[in-house]
Amino acid sequence: MTDVVSEGDAGRGTRTLRAELALKALRTDLGSPERLRSVLEQALVYGGASLALVYAPGDRGDQLCLIESAGVPRALYGVRDSYPLSGGSPAADAYRAAQPLWLGPAELAALPGARPAPAGDHWLAALPLPPDPRGGGCLVAVSESPGGFDTEDRKCLELFAEAVSFPPPSGTGDPEELPSSSFSLAMDSGRVEVDDEMLELFGLVPDDFDGKVETLLSMAVPEDLPMLMSVVEADHISVGERELEFRILQPSGEQRWLRLRARLLPAADGRPSRLVGTVADASKLRSGGNEVARVQRLAAALATAGTVHDVGQAVVTALRRPLNADRIALAELEGDRLVVTVLDPPEPEAWPEVWRTEWRSEWPDAPVRTMPTLEAALREGRTALWPAGTPLEPALADVGPGGLAVLPLPAGGRMAGACLIGWDTPHDFGPDERALLTASAGLAGQALMRAHAFDAEHELVGMLQRTLLPRRLPPLPGAEAVARYLPTTAGLEVGGDWYDVIPLPDNHVALVIGDVQGHNAQAATLMGQMRTALRAYAVEGHPPDVVVSHANRLLMGMETDLFATCCYVDVDMAEGTAWCVRAGHLPPVLRHPDGTTDIVVTEGGPPLGVITQADFPMSPLPLQPGTMIALTTDGLVESAELELDDGLDRLAGQLAAADPAHLGLVADALLADANRSDDVALLLMRYDGLDLRPLRESWTVWRVPEAVRHARRFTRRALRGWGVRDEPDAVLLVVSELVTNALVHTEGQVRLDLTLINNRMRVAVVDASPRSPIKPTSIGWEATGGRGILLVEALSATWGTVPVSGGKQVWAELPLIEPVGD
Repeated sequence: MTDVVSEGDAGRGTRTLRAELALKALRTDLGSPERLRSVLEQALVYGGASLALVYAPGDRGDQLCLIESAGVPRALYGVRDSYPLSGGSPAADAYRAAQPLWLGPAELAALPGARPAPAGDHWLAALPLPPDPRGGGCLVAVSESPGGFDTEDRKCLELFAEAVSFPPPSGTGDPEELPSSSFSLAMDSGRVEVDDEMLELFGLVPDDFDGKVETLLSMAVPEDLPMLMSVVEADHISVGERELEFRILQPSGEQRWLRLRARLLPAADGRPSRLVGTVADASKLRSGGNEVARVQRLAAALATAGTVHDVGQAVVTALRRPLNADRIALAELEGDRLVVTVLDPPEPEAWPEVWRTEWRSEWPDAPVRTMPTLEAALREGRTALWPAGTPLEPALADVGPGGLAVLPLPAGGRMAGACLIGWDTPHDFGPDERALLTASAGLAGQALMRAHAFDAEHELVGMLQRTLLPRRLPPLPGAEAVARYLPTTAGLEVGGDWYDVIPLPDNHVALVIGDVQGHNAQAATLMGQMRTALRAYAVEGHPPDVVVSHANRLLMGMETDLFATCCYVDVDMAEGTAWCVRAGHLPPVLRHPDGTTDIVVTEGGPPLGVITQADFPMSPLPLQPGTMIALTTDGLVESAELELDDGLDRLAGQLAAADPAHLGLVADALLADANRSDDVALLLMRYDGLDLRPLRESWTVWRVPEAVRHARRFTRRALRGWGVRDEPDAVLLVVSELVTNALVHTEGQVRLDLTLINNRMRVAVVDASPRSPIKPTSIGWEATGGRGILLVEALSATWGTVPVSGGKQVWAELPLIEPVGD
């Protein structure tokens, strides 16, 4: 066999030879969009690239504009739709110099205006294209492989760069210059130019068409309209080719499947200008000899499907659109119930009445006994195909009036479930299609059994984890907070990550995030204990360092060898100040209102449970309205491939680019590429500041005979300073009673705190006794005391007591009828 290899071929690698053969096998015309995309897809296969793009000069010749791309989303690497020819981008440099560039992470980071890419380190290649009437261009490829593009990769990419040929320019958009069944849509005006053949597909007469794209969109089935809008709205798409299938309602009322292939062409400035493409009858485009490839794709998708829902989605993707089916359902068989896991389309009105009546949230189910035909197919275990007109029970007949395929899903000697595929219009089942459905059923059954076992165990783990975390976060005055927890997919053991948001008196709030060593039931139990302990110590009124110190001593006293890390942040919402205490945990990341970020690496203490007499110093955090605080565990920023410092830098970069107005979207975006080999906890808070800052005054009460009179005089001065012209007698009486009660029944220091906000006065007296005042149930005429608390209750809108650092605070709130003014 080696004799057939030429002398010239002997020096080339096997992969390069396969790439040459793949290019020769392309049957599309030179310059066609299909050929260009095929060349880029082959660059992904043979050139070691995860993303490949082609740029060409724009109409004005001062920019390189994106013509086509293939691979992962280019936003992962910060690749843009256009580059100035005079700029310092790799694409422009390679184009001007007519020499290829091979850049690693260090060279990319040194480029002007470079920012960390969400995907992390990557390598980039820029290769000039052969000159052509359009002025040549540039092939750009991106790789995440360690070490970047090797010698064989580079030879293949050079081969593909030489093979690139461009589709012709968009021209004027004259329908006579366009291919059959084609259109040209101006993105700025919404005017669309179509030929007669395309109007015939839509069932329209040329004289009745007004030239508006809205007219064509109005004929789409409502369920498919959002998908179409994503193609024709410039704000939602980027330069390149799009392909999708959709349904229209013809004037006769019948539905027709159409397939759209379109390309968005850029203007001279690189922005979307014109969408050109073709529309064809999808029923005429069905492939008759691609069943083997479909089965291979389905097998690959099911190999990575971890959950029952993933299995269902893989089956829908592999079968519904390629078979032009109108609906498909995947269901598990549990006893005599058919538990549906995936319905496509998902709208209840698209399914028979029995399915709608059994609808239950996201997991509807239907009894098998109501469908004898389905029950018989499951019992026999063979694929059943029912053409149009077959008398079936209504629950099945309405699923596929034009044809129905029932696929029992065998696994492990029993039926794991069933897959139903239905058509609305008469459908012919060819022999190749029968083989495809039978093979797909066997693959799906085995995958369904594996996923069901995984789902059951994972749900048990998730339920245990959810019971140990807050069910919901409390509303915060002057701030908004969101939290996310993402369990690991590497195993089925519960983790020890936790978070908490604790409202505290005087407009304070505590943010807590932590991580217990290990992934097992002991770690989860300890996590619940530490979360409860920190909350209890915080509510007692201790400062942050004391709260963490108490939790450390508690853990040291437990019979465990595990330790925990945590970060505790106390935020004063009224003053806009915060204090942070770290116990072996990651530092907070702040995003300031101007978009800059800081990784606040402050002095911290050791992890909890390591040293009994440990110091946990407090560090201030700078806050101003609009500042976002991000607390996370190491699962988000550290992995086997990602160093901790690099992960924190990436997190800071993602926060800088985020929109703080939508915290939920920010949290979801941060977790989109999270490392699933470890648990991840994330807590975000945006500090907005109180709409009206409270007025505060404090005074230490002297233990002298005139102490109560001094407290009233201090209160009068504070009220006059705040603009209250007439001192309310109720406020002075409440001050007298609370101060008297503290002086008579406690020892040590007594402090009077006055707060005024929104014409509401808060009087609080702090003493060193933890014992709360007791309201008497009855008082005789001869009693000389005990009426103070009753007076406070009668005069106040509300009152109460809270623990504060070993003592307590007794407080009362009273409304001021008179507006506060000068």
